[in-house]
Amino acid sequence: MKTIMTGNEAVARGAYEAGLVFASAYPGTPSTEILENIVQYKENIYCEWAPNEKVALEAAIGASVAGVRSMAAMKHVGVNVAADPLFTFAYTGVTGGCVLISADDPGMHSSQNEQDNRNYAFAARVLMLEPSDSQESKDFMKLALELSEKFDTPVLLRMTTRVCHSKGLVELSDRVEMPLVKYEKNIKKFVATPANGKVMRKNLVNRLAEMEAYANKAEINQPEYNGTEVGVITSGISYQYAREVFGDDVSYLKLGMTFPMPMDLIREFARKVKKLYVIEEMDPYIENYLKMAGIECIGKEVIPEYDELNPDIVRTAIFGKTEEGIKASREAVVRPPTLCAGCPHRGFFYALSKKKNVMITGDIGCYTLGSAPPLSAIDTCFCMGGSISAGHGAAQALKKAGNHDLKVVSVIGDSTFFHSGINSLIDAVYNKGCNTSVILDNRITGMTGHQQNPGTGYTLMGDATTEVDIPKLCQAIGMKEENIYIVNPNKLDEVNKALEDAIAKDEPTVVITKWPCILKKFTQQDKKEFDLSPKKCAINQEKCKKCKLCVGVGCPAIHSGEKVEIDEASCTGCTVCKQVCPFNAIEEV
Repeated sequence: MKTIMTGNEAVARGAYEAGLVFASAYPGTPSTEILENIVQYKENIYCEWAPNEKVALEAAIGASVAGVRSMAAMKHVGVNVAADPLFTFAYTGVTGGCVLISADDPGMHSSQNEQDNRNYAFAARVLMLEPSDSQESKDFMKLALELSEKFDTPVLLRMTTRVCHSKGLVELSDRVEMPLVKYEKNIKKFVATPANGKVMRKNLVNRLAEMEAYANKAEINQPEYNGTEVGVITSGISYQYAREVFGDDVSYLKLGMTFPMPMDLIREFARKVKKLYVIEEMDPYIENYLKMAGIECIGKEVIPEYDELNPDIVRTAIFGKTEEGIKASREAVVRPPTLCAGCPHRGFFYALSKKKNVMITGDIGCYTLGSAPPLSAIDTCFCMGGSISAGHGAAQALKKAGNHDLKVVSVIGDSTFFHSGINSLIDAVYNKGCNTSVILDNRITGMTGHQQNPGTGYTLMGDATTEVDIPKLCQAIGMKEENIYIVNPNKLDEVNKALEDAIAKDEPTVVITKWPCILKKFTQQDKKEFDLSPKKCAINQEKCKKCKLCVGVGCPAIHSGEKVEIDEASCTGCTVCKQVCPFNAIEEV
């Protein structure tokens, strides 16, 4: 049977067919849909959202050691968080096969950088596979688990946005159940003390040699000869671009396994062609191997080293020409991303934007859009969980320098707080900081598409579970009860009062804004706790003075032209604009 699947759906299917038992992940585009699709197989596969990527991989490692096939999935920056256990896991090896899926994001479609995680395979010394389409995504997932067990190693399955989200035909197979490997205590294998680690390190060298020998003969690395004039070495989605540009007139070495690199095979291929190109996105990963081996090739001299590739970019780089396409009759209208109409973060950011002498350290989430005009209420954004610790450092530095006028407010979402913000808040409390931390609790993981988290009361598999109480958690790590403020972010007076009180204190404070994401499928608990009845606002044109203060809240439902209007279809009745209007021209209808 064949069906159309995205690469992410295909990876989930491959995991199911391969007899996977345990799957964990932290959501992050472009990897999110892998676990969202695995949950349909929850009769066979236990699956969960972890608080962060490190925890996800560690849980998968534990499942592997216990004797079952396991996996962890994350976006490329998540591997930075998971790198700590990954590097040691490469030393110890596995019991049940274990796969780490890294979904890279060339072009930074939804990321703060576009790092090339192929470099992690080399650095950590783990076998790596790179699928180029949906069928390979399924097949390589199955192969990855087999190779993990064959070579006693974790396997990095490296995806990219285009492979994750593009659709293609996939042939389905039945699930093959894998027997549980009986657990046996093995301290020398799994306890990574220095004494054991020295032995593991030597064993790892031997395994790498065995894996490279396999790579040189692997079916997924076989060359395709179409003449001797031009050869192309490539991997992943870049193979699809190269095929579209070069067609059947050149020879190809498509590498499905790119660590260890099959150097004997590459040398043989290079000897058989007169001119050799390396087509790859981002870093010169393959190219560097060739040039270090003294193999002449053309790569990043012409192929861009940053941003996502496409056939036109490759064609222009190689041949200096582009294909004629359909020309639009008018220029595309591009609306920059903005907080949704009715977003509970808008009222908070509007109030914060009016505070003077405030440095605002931000974090990763849909609320990062608070940095955009007209709110412009975030000054920094580096990584998950970094806002509170960066804010703590900034506040302490300002205090040490004698600048007592500039205050620091750190902004973080609920899911990001659970991810790694808790550690940062501990740092601020333990070291007697003086920044104000704001936890934006919108009752769901918003940016990546409404995944459950430890604060929502539900698991990935839909089971009701313990809900982390954020105020009590803050108290448990040492935050004074009187320094914790809980507000409705849609009520500007509440937000203003809490911010003023919190910022004025010369010690750690927390403001928790609590209101569900307007796009969320509301639970019975949400409906009981919050007034979510449908509301609308409209502008009384007779009262409106066209001062446009309401436009300053940045709501996409407010249209400003000859007159200011509120789009009835978009408005959710949050009333933030109503509270801003000095002429009472905005009314609830």
